[in-house]
Amino acid sequence: MKDYGHRFRAAVRLWRFRLHRANVAGLRVFLKLIPEEGQRVFALTIFVGAICGIAAVAFHLAIHFAETHLIDRAQAAPGYSWIWWVILLPTLGGLVCGILLEFVVPDARGSGIPQVKVAYVVHDGRLALRTVVGKFLLGTLQIGSGASLGREGPTVQICAGIASLFGQAAALSRQNLTRLLPVGAAAGVAAAFNAPLAAVTFSIEEIVGDLDQTLLSGIVVAAALAAVIEHNVLGAHPILHIPPGYGLHHTSSLLLYAVLGVVAALVSLVFTDLLLVLRKKFRQSRVLPGWARPAIGGLVTGVLAVVALLWLNESGITGGGYETLNRALAGVLDIRVMLVLCAMKVLATTFSYSSGGAGGIFAPSLFIGAMVGGVIGYLDVGLFHHSSAEIGAFALVGMGAVFAGIIRAPITSVLIIFEMTGSYELVLPLMIANMIAYRLARKWRPTPIYEALLEQDNIFLPHPSGKVTHALEQIGVGDAMTTDLITIPADMALPEALEVMSPYDFATFPVVGTQREYLGLVSRARVRRNLALNQGKQTIADIVERVPTVFPDYALVRAVVIMNSSQIRHLAVVDREDERRLLGMITMSDVVREQAVVALDLGVTGKSFTPESGLTRSF
Repeated sequence: MKDYGHRFRAAVRLWRFRLHRANVAGLRVFLKLIPEEGQRVFALTIFVGAICGIAAVAFHLAIHFAETHLIDRAQAAPGYSWIWWVILLPTLGGLVCGILLEFVVPDARGSGIPQVKVAYVVHDGRLALRTVVGKFLLGTLQIGSGASLGREGPTVQICAGIASLFGQAAALSRQNLTRLLPVGAAAGVAAAFNAPLAAVTFSIEEIVGDLDQTLLSGIVVAAALAAVIEHNVLGAHPILHIPPGYGLHHTSSLLLYAVLGVVAALVSLVFTDLLLVLRKKFRQSRVLPGWARPAIGGLVTGVLAVVALLWLNESGITGGGYETLNRALAGVLDIRVMLVLCAMKVLATTFSYSSGGAGGIFAPSLFIGAMVGGVIGYLDVGLFHHSSAEIGAFALVGMGAVFAGIIRAPITSVLIIFEMTGSYELVLPLMIANMIAYRLARKWRPTPIYEALLEQDNIFLPHPSGKVTHALEQIGVGDAMTTDLITIPADMALPEALEVMSPYDFATFPVVGTQREYLGLVSRARVRRNLALNQGKQTIADIVERVPTVFPDYALVRAVVIMNSSQIRHLAVVDREDERRLLGMITMSDVVREQAVVALDLGVTGKSFTPESGLTRSF
């Protein structure tokens, strides 16, 4: 057995060595063709937009293929055997995915958007190849076998990961690698929803957090390219179909559109709170091992799908439910059917996601919103005796309102409905309902769902305000810094330095002189770039970077400010009496860990802190 393990590790080292040589050779050609990094980033933006468009379409088609041959075939099974197949398939799909998520690709769990946010804020835009491949395969299997999850969130992670991988292969600087991540995310949203404008606003609202002019052009280009590819492969028609003529025909309906905003906020809070409570219960459970929990989500979804088919003769509980969603937009679903489907979809999605599945909540939130909107539409018809066509119009507005309440991306929630349906006739009702739902949901639950999910994992992303950040003003850098360092000698040749760096997952390493004095930092990407250009004729001393340093008595918040102003995620900590004496490194990962400890002390989260938060040191 030991012999097989030794052979496997030797094979892995050989594979990495060959991949490294091929990458350096390709990088040498790339750098000579495009010597200026700004031009390389632009070229990669175009390339990433195209590749992400292809990947998103491939993911869409893979899920469609899996659904056709798995859950759709189960529902069409002869006699009463379909009942057992519809229950069994999501359960088995969850079980297989649970095993792989537990032991092979744990970072592929969930929607993927929280992981992209952490990669952008903490890890210099780095995502792993294994996670990208795992998300594609497991998302296809779980959604295709009937889990009540959407493909859109996973598409964002897959495409952001592709952008990160190509950026790493091109040895981009830390700043430009980070900027490439939302470019990939935007391409994923554009191709998944056929909505390039919404993709731009989503990347700015959810991933970046503010309007960064240096990112905007790349995001726009990538989103447009991905949408063009999606159009050419899947067609230019909108994802959702609505009958012509929907619009604001009666001013009196504005009152009920406002009511819809309030109801959408309440439904959003129920969905969010139930998802978070169930997820916490699943994670604290000692009865079921982690790998078996997604099977429970699949079992609940299968049972609910059977009940919906027997009782209502309607599907939509499994997957994104787009076919049933189109029926709601056409206004042909009964009010009783809409109420029951709304409740069932909330339960199926929260169980599928909370149990640890690999899929998103975008499509389910749109489905739930359409059912809520349709119910209010029936109220409009009954009270004001308006045409039954108003039911579909309210369903359309309800989609955006619940999306705004759950996802908390208000501009995206408006644009995405316009682009998915191709209709701009309900601008005023949509804006009224969406803003009411967003403002109320934000007031009643200030923490958005993706950040709440991260907080359950003890990951608290830095914010300019709040109790946690205020507490960090009282914590010194010396209390949070890492002292177990891997240093690189300044006189070491580049090939040897890269060999020393290879076993570690760090992106940047401190450089020391012959007397162990601190000289600066060097990134793995910088070493690879110069190795490709100069074929190993330089030493680390030739390429060392001088970046700001901090003292151990600095407040941790001050270190975060320096990181943000310098556009870096790691700082050397030096002795105030002798700035050449290296004491440690402080990274954004250390800040996030310290925020988790502080949050526990403040009672922000009820979970005991462990290092199993998915964070790794990024220096």
